[in-house]
Amino acid sequence: MKHALITGGAGFIGSHLADRLLSEGWRVTTVDNFDPFYDPEIKRANVESHFEYDGYKLIEADIRNQDTLRSRLGGDYDVIVHLAAKVAARPSIKDPVEYQEVNVRGAQNLLELARTWGVKQFVFASSSSVYGVNPNVPWREKDHILLPISPYAGTKVSGELMGHVYSRLFGIRFIALRFFTVYGPRQRPDMAIHKFARLMLQNETIPIFGDGSTRRDCTYVTDIVNGIRAAMDYRGSSYEVVNLGNNRTVKLTELVAAMEQALGLKAQLRLMPEQPGDVPQTWADIRKAKRLLDYQPAARLPEGLTNFAHWLFSEGLISKPALAA
Repeated sequence: MKHALITGGAGFIGSHLADRLLSEGWRVTTVDNFDPFYDPEIKRANVESHFEYDGYKLIEADIRNQDTLRSRLGGDYDVIVHLAAKVAARPSIKDPVEYQEVNVRGAQNLLELARTWGVKQFVFASSSSVYGVNPNVPWREKDHILLPISPYAGTKVSGELMGHVYSRLFGIRFIALRFFTVYGPRQRPDMAIHKFARLMLQNETIPIFGDGSTRRDCTYVTDIVNGIRAAMDYRGSSYEVVNLGNNRTVKLTELVAAMEQALGLKAQLRLMPEQPGDVPQTWADIRKAKRLLDYQPAARLPEGLTNFAHWLFSEGLISKPALAA
């Protein structure tokens, strides 16, 4: 039975990945510190069903503490999937030092453990934010003009480069996956789609930063998990950076219109000044992902938003009568 270590495994993407691996018969060890960036009880609910599997273990620990990780995790892993991080661009501007500590030092700790344990497969969650204000869209991995504009984005660049060092020196296969605006059931409540849905259902105004022309490549969580799963099995080379997006970009005002369709409600908009750290557009060239990982994103935005709305209601996070209000 194969054994995966997932850091951040109680979060949005990590819990979906654990679902997938446990259903395939993997042993899964999750590390999560239940950071209060958002309600830790949401993450505990994400993993509640995982305890039904004998092969599942949850370790509550901080990735900044390598000694704790080493003593509590053992080391018999076939692959490490490192998803844990301090997330989001805007908050990183207020506390860049903590983002550096968690995201850079934390990544190095996991790479050091992989080196000492002899784990040869390492999948790293990077971000589309590393491209920053690079105007050459759709963004391609071979375009090395990275212009990050937030400390968060800078930490992800650092993680990718550190992975290259460990790959060259210590023989660890390092696959960095640049995620593009992931959405779907269990999405973090601070992210735009989740936040907008709640505001719409509560008949409150949606803050639109800028003129609504910013664009995002929105990618459904199941497609992202498929990409991670393929990266876990990838053996073609020792180091790769790969975009995982949808290869379609949608304007913010168009996203709101699609949410109106999914929820059956009219949004009330409030225009706000542009925010530091926000990039004007994201757009993934996914030809490399298709070639190396047979990555084929399937979910269209209307379908994905409908699934997300159903999850909100089924989990009782928003009362369904509000839909008709």
